[in-house]
Amino acid sequence: MTQLSASPSPVSLPERSWLTFYRPLLAGGHQQTLLGNYWRRPPFALSSESESITVDPADGSRVLCHCHWQPDSVRSQRLTLLLVHGLEGSSDSGYIRGITRLAWAAGCNVVRMNMRNCGGTDTWTPTLYHSGLSADVEVVLHHLADTYALEKIAMAGYSMGGNLVMKLAGELGHRIPTWLVAAVGVSAATDLGPSADALHEPANRMYEWHFLRNLMRRFRRKCSLFPEIYSMRHIGPIRTIREFDNQITARYSGFADADDYYNRASSSRAVPSIAVPTLVLHAIDDPFIRMSNSTRAALAFNPSIDFIETRQGGHCAFLTKSNGSGRPERHWAESTLVRYVLHHAEHNGS
Repeated sequence: MTQLSASPSPVSLPERSWLTFYRPLLAGGHQQTLLGNYWRRPPFALSSESESITVDPADGSRVLCHCHWQPDSVRSQRLTLLLVHGLEGSSDSGYIRGITRLAWAAGCNVVRMNMRNCGGTDTWTPTLYHSGLSADVEVVLHHLADTYALEKIAMAGYSMGGNLVMKLAGELGHRIPTWLVAAVGVSAATDLGPSADALHEPANRMYEWHFLRNLMRRFRRKCSLFPEIYSMRHIGPIRTIREFDNQITARYSGFADADDYYNRASSSRAVPSIAVPTLVLHAIDDPFIRMSNSTRAALAFNPSIDFIETRQGGHCAFLTKSNGSGRPERHWAESTLVRYVLHHAEHNGS
């Protein structure tokens, strides 16, 4: 049984050049989560090239990436940051756009990756998407490195995307490509089972309804697109994320049941093997991401991981007060992420 701490203590790091003090703008995980999702951002006006990348030649599954390149003369030498969104998000999610602006302004190439089926690509694959598809991220990384002769790449993900990034980092172990300099997981769903169950808690049902509504809408569309594969006929009532994963994700993605899926797809199993410099940001008051005591211990013990657990911050929010340098650094996690990957790119032979 997964052991969860009833009241974990915040985990901080000694002073780092890339780390600023986090001063929560709001108290309360729900307030942070909701306001962080709807906080108005500047218009997104960066030019972008769209690219289709085949991630599974066996069935022709493709993903859509939006690439923001620095000038050709410096492209290969600049750090490239690959961003992966969360459950039912896309390359247009607010936090993805926010990070893109910051990293681009700092001189990075940025690639916004859509998971399978996301970003309007349901017709691009006969498969569903789920939290175990870390291989898709790896294929995209290698495609970018090989196609554009990139010297330095970092990968970062939020929530479900954070789980994929951390899972891949652990699967790579010490077989780290020379160009991979850093990884980041923000509000990462490292322990999928407890987190799925937390969504069904009364205080979190609004989040569960939101995810379920979108997931079921997507599944019905897959049924219409690929009736030879998918059908609603054998699907019973689905009222929870666990029921969705048990009846749909597991059935159509090669898992025995929801528990098998959660066990095999959770990045917590891979944490001890992570050897690339990795930043993990988690808020204790995250409404529905649950982290086990063993995962927390493994994160703290691994010397390749910088684990920061704040008392407040919500899910994928981390709104902060002004840091005293003039313009408020409102989205603390996004700024911290960009500084972290730049720091490790600079110390990777450049």
